[in-house]
Amino acid sequence: MGEIVLGMWTSHGPTLSTDPEQWTLRVVADKKRQHPFRGQTYDFDALVRLRAHEGLADKCSLAARKQRHAGCEAAIAEMAARFAAAKPDVAIIMGNDQRELFLDDLTPAITVFMGETLWDQPASPEQAARMPPGIHDAEWGHSPPERREYPACPQVAEHLVKSVIAEGFDVAVSRQLPEPPGHWSSGVPHAFGFIYRQIMRDKVIPNVPVIFNTFFPPNQPTAARCFAFGQAVGRALKTAFAGKRIAVFGSGGMSHFVIDEQLDRRIFEALRTRDQMALASIDEALLQSGSSELKTWIAAAGVLFDSDLTGDVVGYETCYRSEAGTGTANGFVAWQ
Repeated sequence: MGEIVLGMWTSHGPTLSTDPEQWTLRVVADKKRQHPFRGQTYDFDALVRLRAHEGLADKCSLAARKQRHAGCEAAIAEMAARFAAAKPDVAIIMGNDQRELFLDDLTPAITVFMGETLWDQPASPEQAARMPPGIHDAEWGHSPPERREYPACPQVAEHLVKSVIAEGFDVAVSRQLPEPPGHWSSGVPHAFGFIYRQIMRDKVIPNVPVIFNTFFPPNQPTAARCFAFGQAVGRALKTAFAGKRIAVFGSGGMSHFVIDEQLDRRIFEALRTRDQMALASIDEALLQSGSSELKTWIAAAGVLFDSDLTGDVVGYETCYRSEAGTGTANGFVAWQ
């Protein structure tokens, strides 16, 4: 059977690929949207009032942003070094899609990519013009400078699909990535491109993207369902692939677009103690907007809790960009 030699949970957002001075470009969008936070929904000004006691003006100052940025860069470098040292043959990557692949005509809850190859490329000028402020600036962190193809792993993917279907999970499958038009991005979603560029350092190994709809109601899989799906994937990996060294990734999170350090600490503690119930019982109201990406962490935990791996938090940086608490909490965990 295959051997899981590495487990990693990582954030993948724009703050990891932009300078601290650029983070505030996103505040324009922050002020226009409604924000889920701890089970309620607030506009920007209401969040400023609600969180006035937290000292967020200091936490989002340029000096603080530069400090957090340096911490993120150090954590990513450590994650990349641990990946290289583990020398896996194949990776299972749990990530999400944000209308990079699936549009309003079809949005599967969970999709497994079964094609021979994946690809990615920079956005066209027309696509870049459709992106919110600050997003195109981060593109280098998840897309290569020119179109590139990457190896997928259709044999592993097919086995996973057959195994989880037999356990009652009705997953979608895809054998090719869509070509524009209609998409504001090209190629693999940034949840996967970030792993290729910044953790694998462009030395992409054969991998199976598992794509979760965490963002878009009404068919978001629950935390409990994500964990159970991960368990099914883990069982599938134990029944095949003799001699293969396997890495498992959860790519997403942590709390955003409003940072909730309380929620993030809950995730870290559940990983540390391998507490299935603590993850599976998280209220859906807490896992909305960007924080919904933590479901990819929960799915990866479903795989990894039954492994012999152990590990630690490599880094955690609360990258605030406004006094409303908007920003991205960036977390990194590695088990070996």
